[in-house]
Amino acid sequence: MKANFAKCMPKILAYEGGWSNHPRDPGGVTLEGIIQRVYDGWRDRHGKPRRPLKPEMRNTAEWKRERDEIFRAQYWDAVKGDELPAGVDLVVFDGAVNSGPYQSIKWLQRALGVEADGHLGETTLAALQHHPDHDKLIAGICARRLGMLQQLSTWDAFGKGWARRVANVKAIGQAWATGSVGPAPVAAHEDQGDAKAYASDVAQPAVDSADAIKGGVGSGAIGATLNSVKEQIEPIAQSADWIMHLYTAITVLCVVASVAAVVYSLWSSMKAKKARRAIDGEILAAVPEGQPA
Repeated sequence: MKANFAKCMPKILAYEGGWSNHPRDPGGVTLEGIIQRVYDGWRDRHGKPRRPLKPEMRNTAEWKRERDEIFRAQYWDAVKGDELPAGVDLVVFDGAVNSGPYQSIKWLQRALGVEADGHLGETTLAALQHHPDHDKLIAGICARRLGMLQQLSTWDAFGKGWARRVANVKAIGQAWATGSVGPAPVAAHEDQGDAKAYASDVAQPAVDSADAIKGGVGSGAIGATLNSVKEQIEPIAQSADWIMHLYTAITVLCVVASVAAVVYSLWSSMKAKKARRAIDGEILAAVPEGQPA
């Protein structure tokens, strides 16, 4: 809703907290949800000298004005917050701040059942306008968001805070969608819930599955070594029993290693597909019955 930017901002700031520079946060130095790179770009575009983000800036009028302008241009306008219904606007806005507008729009589109291209156009807005249950829609958006977060390589460091943040923004969004007030926002930064959650941080398998299948045992150093030893022993394998036994053992090891490579490749392929589906919002988070999504 057009009037909801000012209403959403205190909620977002409660999640984003103050200044942070966690070594595993891909956003790096961050002040109230704005990373240094974004702030530098904003200052450059407005003909102002760059300056580092510092905790003491929080209470200055200049920073508050810049912060709100950046939030509106970088996130709210990017997800067309003025055109989103109450509750949905907060949920999509918060997702944009935490994971980028493109990703947040994809969660919305998946929940609506339209093509998830990350661009909020007329098709998405029309589907949203005709959606009969915004309470259910918000639940779908948040479940998809949590599903992706759980696939990130940084989940072990920031998962607790992210889960609390998503559950809380879902509760507030659903309350707003029905005309209620909802709970107070949680201070997500206490559990590192303000860390940026980019799709580029989805955990990837150690090797490419197609290469592993194609190369088999020969794709690794161990396999190459075994094959080399086997080729050297083969000409003299018949000369002594112990050499023949050694040759047989190495042959068996080659077969075992080859099978292991194929099994691992299939496992890593399944893991990669799951990660890609999580990025697109195709899979939902596994939430125990009775627990908030």
